[in-house]
Amino acid sequence: MTKPLYEGKAKQVFATENPDELLVYFKDDATAFNGEKKGTIVNKGVLNNKISSFFFEMLGQAGIHHHFIKQVSDREMLVKKLAILPLEVVVRNIAAGSLAKRIGWEEGRKMPSPVVELYYKDDALGDPLINDSHIAAMGLATPEQVQNLKDSALKINEILTAYLKTKNIELIDFKLEFGTHKGQVLLGDEISPDTCRLWDTVTSQKLDKDRFRRDLGNVEDAYKEVLKRLTGEVL
Repeated sequence: MTKPLYEGKAKQVFATENPDELLVYFKDDATAFNGEKKGTIVNKGVLNNKISSFFFEMLGQAGIHHHFIKQVSDREMLVKKLAILPLEVVVRNIAAGSLAKRIGWEEGRKMPSPVVELYYKDDALGDPLINDSHIAAMGLATPEQVQNLKDSALKINEILTAYLKTKNIELIDFKLEFGTHKGQVLLGDEISPDTCRLWDTVTSQKLDKDRFRRDLGNVEDAYKEVLKRLTGEVL
């Protein structure tokens, strides 16, 4: 395999013969707390690739513009090359994780309406929470782009929340990343149990990376359960 153009915590990105397209390889590596905790989840790369491919196809059919082109193999997807905006967009429906700690709400308390947060993508700074004024001062994105991110994130939340409820999964919160491709803002990165908090609607069992973060065990089984509920596939 050729040397990747970029290697992150969970994925490798490779060039293709088409300069406008990239190949993304999903790894089994798992990290938490800005890389402080590291480990491996068996077949996580396969599961996240399949789950992300499913979500991108579904969102595309609902009118969301994204970078996904096709799933190439169990661990690889072909995507449009993006100039990534250095922002993470987080949508929160129920208090959990850092939000619960920050505002003093008990984990599991429903938000009156979805909360959208923006974080500056910078590992050295710990991906800090920022606002529109910070983004403008730092020149990270235009006001129009920021509004586009927020509007898109809320629309994606509406689509995913409604769909996941039919699979007895509660979408607690999730992280999105976006980039530009030929002047158009597109959804990028992945949508998976790595980037979403997913709870069983009946038992509140966690079906996401919190099982790794909090040493709850059965991490691979939780990811498998998500894939099974979404697609019927048993890995």
